[in-house]
Amino acid sequence: MDASVKKDGGSSHSFILLIVVLTALLLVSICLTMTFGAVRISPSDIYHVLIYHLFGRAASGAEELLQSSIAKIIWEIRLPRVLLGIIAGAGLSVCGTVMQSTVQNPLAEPYILGISSGASLGATFAVFMGTHLVFMGNVSSISVLSFLGALGATAGVLMMASIGGTMTSGKLILSGTVINALCSSFSNFIISMAGDGTGMLSIKFWTMGSLTRAKWNNLFWPFLVVLCCCIFFISQYRNLNTMLLGDEAASTLGVNLTFYRKLYMLAAALLTGIIVSNCGVIGFVGLMVPHISRALVGADHRRLLPVAILLGGIFLTWADAFARIVIPGGELAIGIVTSMIGAPFFAYILVKRHYHFGS
Repeated sequence: MDASVKKDGGSSHSFILLIVVLTALLLVSICLTMTFGAVRISPSDIYHVLIYHLFGRAASGAEELLQSSIAKIIWEIRLPRVLLGIIAGAGLSVCGTVMQSTVQNPLAEPYILGISSGASLGATFAVFMGTHLVFMGNVSSISVLSFLGALGATAGVLMMASIGGTMTSGKLILSGTVINALCSSFSNFIISMAGDGTGMLSIKFWTMGSLTRAKWNNLFWPFLVVLCCCIFFISQYRNLNTMLLGDEAASTLGVNLTFYRKLYMLAAALLTGIIVSNCGVIGFVGLMVPHISRALVGADHRRLLPVAILLGGIFLTWADAFARIVIPGGELAIGIVTSMIGAPFFAYILVKRHYHFGS
């Protein structure tokens, strides 16, 4: 028994140390990634600007810097973009972790319910149908309609998976495939009928993901939804752990699978929908990061979810930094970067580490 207590204590200390290291790495990443872009900025300039805006104190000799365009780039462009990347990375990672446990499928990701295709359909409708309205002062019709499209697609999947009795993980995946194909076909139909070259480029860049729309006035709702959903899912770690045992075992242990699947899917759809409406479709984050997190701390969601939140933020922050510098004078879509970086690393985790889902 003493050996078991020592093992648990050592494991807890290792987990706390990992959280501290990841948190420190995230803070360092925030500062370092803001130096990259079309305008190279030194870490010392970033330090002076952040200290001034956060604490209202200006270092001696930094007055000229604080009045320059560099200070505006740091505070009004780079920092909101980095923060949106952290929010999106954390949210997508949590959604991927929950989806994989809910449907008991290692290939599940935030877009498995057709959320991405539903959001793309809404955005396509907004771009090509001329619904260039502005809601609540600063929210564009593209964001609103893509969010509504994501929720509509999820509702359609849940309704289809519920037909004929009990909702199962297999029916959810198949229903998501159907809704994904249906929404994608409608999006392509609208694009084909519109024949708008500028609109095609706009929707193409949107479907590949971008953090360029990040501003201080559109960070509040994504942050609030991601924070609330992360807290909620962490509090549900017992049910998520039980779901990994399979439907029969979970039902035997008293888990109402139909209720909790609907609840978790709706929460994940809300979270993914608001991320997609602000950032576009950023693939692979919700598929790769949960597996890396499991390789680090195991399948216990009490530890898995906090690690996935931090790793997702770190990963997407550096992916966006790479997207800003890989093309001189231009910018690569962040969805391309996440796939380029994530696919080889994911293959390494699966092949070299002999990783097994749920173990």
